[in-house]
Amino acid sequence: MTKSKEEIVEEMQAVVAQMRQDDIDDNPACLDEFFVCDACGEEKCLAGSIEYDGYRLCNDCVLIAETGFALNKIKSIDEVISAMEPKRLEKLCNIIKEEEKKQSN
Repeated sequence: MTKSKEEIVEEMQAVVAQMRQDDIDDNPACLDEFFVCDACGEEKCLAGSIEYDGYRLCNDCVLIAETGFALNKIKSIDEVISAMEPKRLEKLCNIIKEEEKKQSN
């Protein structure tokens, strides 16, 4: 029997949440370790992150990637990185705007 899209999404949510929890259980200090996600461009907690082909993705983006793989919507991590480019650019623009505000005050 084939799983529905909803079942696949729910399964991926559970798997990714468990990955995050496993990281925390193995190394509670990882909650205090942060990095900039190569997909969304946001500074995120190391817990639950995964490196794919040289790209480190936060737990939220891992969920997007793994769900896309499971639903056969994407074939490679490069597709996720490309699809997330507008979000990264928006984040970068917001950082620049914040810096300009600080400098003008």
